Amino acid sequence: MTNLLEQLRDIVGVNGCVTDPDELQAYLTDWRGNYVGRTAALIKPRSAQEVSASVKACAEVGAAIVPQGGNTSMCGGAVPDASGDQVILSLEKMNSIRSVDAENFSIEVEAGCILENAQSAAKDKGRYLPLSLGAEGTCQVGGNIATNAGGLNVGRYGMARALVLGLEVVLADGTIIDSMRSLRKDTAGYDLKQLFIGSEGTLGIITAASLRLFPDPGPLSTALLGIETAAAAVDLFGDMRSALDDRIESFELVSEYVFGLVTEHIPNAHLPFDKSYPWYVLIESATGDSEEGLENALGAAAERGQLLDAVIAKSGKEAADLWRLRHSIAEAERQAGRALKHDISVPLSSMQRFLRDGDELLAKGWPGAQLVAFGHIGDGNLHYNVVLPGNLSETEWHTQGEDVSRAIYDLVQACGGSFSAEHGVGQAKRAWLERYRGGPELDLMRKLKKALDPANILNPGKVI
Repeated sequence: MTNLLEQLRDIVGVNGCVTDPDELQAYLTDWRGNYVGRTAALIKPRSAQEVSASVKACAEVGAAIVPQGGNTSMCGGAVPDASGDQVILSLEKMNSIRSVDAENFSIEVEAGCILENAQSAAKDKGRYLPLSLGAEGTCQVGGNIATNAGGLNVGRYGMARALVLGLEVVLADGTIIDSMRSLRKDTAGYDLKQLFIGSEGTLGIITAASLRLFPDPGPLSTALLGIETAAAAVDLFGDMRSALDDRIESFELVSEYVFGLVTEHIPNAHLPFDKSYPWYVLIESATGDSEEGLENALGAAAERGQLLDAVIAKSGKEAADLWRLRHSIAEAERQAGRALKHDISVPLSSMQRFLRDGDELLAKGWPGAQLVAFGHIGDGNLHYNVVLPGNLSETEWHTQGEDVSRAIYDLVQACGGSFSAEHGVGQAKRAWLERYRGGPELDLMRKLKKALDPANILNPGKVI
C-alpha cells in the first residue's frame, strides 16, 4: 500500500492525496450516519487523465476504488468498507463548467460540479436545467447521474437519465471513454452512456457530462394545499394536469406528521394556515400566458370539494418559504431519529391502492408504528418511511424493521412498482435487489459487471 500511495501522490500531487485521519472523517460516513468506513487514502484528481492514471495504479495492485461526489447518498453507495484498504476517489476538484451552448440547449460540466452551480450557469444563458433536489447545494452532477437522481421535476422532465446527452467515463482498466456528444439523435451502435447512468460507480467513473437544457419556464405560481387524504391527492393531480396540461413543474405530497417534524426541528419554519390538515400538497406551475391559471384550476378543485384550504404564494419570498418547508424534510427527519426508509414507486393508476393497502398493512401488523410519508405524486414516487415504537430493543427493531420493509416492498411489487425509485441500491438494498430483481435481470447485471470490471475494483459491495 505504501508504494501505491507514493504513486497516487505523484499522479494527483501531494495536496491531492489525503491520509490525515481528521481530514478524512467527512468522507467516511454517509449523510444519514448509517454507514461508517475506513480508507487507506482519499485522492482528488483534477482531470480525466489523472483519474485514469489513478485507476491504473490501483488496478495493478488490486486496490478497490470508491468514487465519491457530494457524499449525499441515501443508501451508503459512496462509503468505503471497514477494511481500510479501499481508496476513495473524490471528484470535487473536477468542478468546472466547460461550456453552455444556448443554441443547442446543452451544457457540459465536469462530474464534481455542484448541481446548483450548473443550474445557475444555465440560467445565466437564459436556459433551464430542471434537475432539482433538496441537496442541490452540495450534491455533484456526476453523483446525480451515477444514481440516476430524481427530485422534484421528474413528472415534467424525467429522471437524470432523460437529461444526459453524453458522458466521459473512466473504466476499470483506466480507459477513457469520451462520448461527450451533445446530440438528441445518435444511433451509431449501442448507447453506451446508458450503462453508467444509475450504476453507482460500479461499472465506470463518470468524469464529465453533457446535459440537456430547456427554455426558461418563465414565471412560476406556487401553492400549498390542505387535503383530507393521501389518496385524494392522486385524483387532484389528474384534474390539475388536465387543467394545466404539462405546465405542472412539481406536485409534492406531505403528511401532517412530516410537516410537524419540520416545524419542530427547523428554525423559523411554519405553515401558513391557522389550523393543520391531514395531508398537504405543494404544487408549482409555469403560468404561461395566464398568471391566473393555477388560481383558476385550484378554484375549480375547491368547488369539487377536493381542497380543505389553499395558500398561493404572492411573491418570490413566499414561494421560497413554502419550498423551504419541503426541502427541510430530510434534515428534520434526521434530527427526529431513525426511521425505516422506503423510497418506492408505483404506477399512478395503482397509487390509491398502495396507499389504502399500506395503511391497512401497518395498522394490522404494527399498530404502534408511525407513518412518515411524503413524495413526488406527479411521478409516482413516495418516501413511505416508518418509525417503530421507541421501546423496542436493538434486536427487536432490526427484526421488526425487516418484516415491515418486506411487507411494504411485497405490496409495492404487487402494485407493479419498484423498491428503489430515486435513491439507488448502494449497500442498503442489495438483499432487496436479489429478492425482487433476481433471476435473468440480476444475472445480466452481473455479466455486465464482470465484463467491465473483472477484478471488481470499482465500488465493490455496492448494488450487486
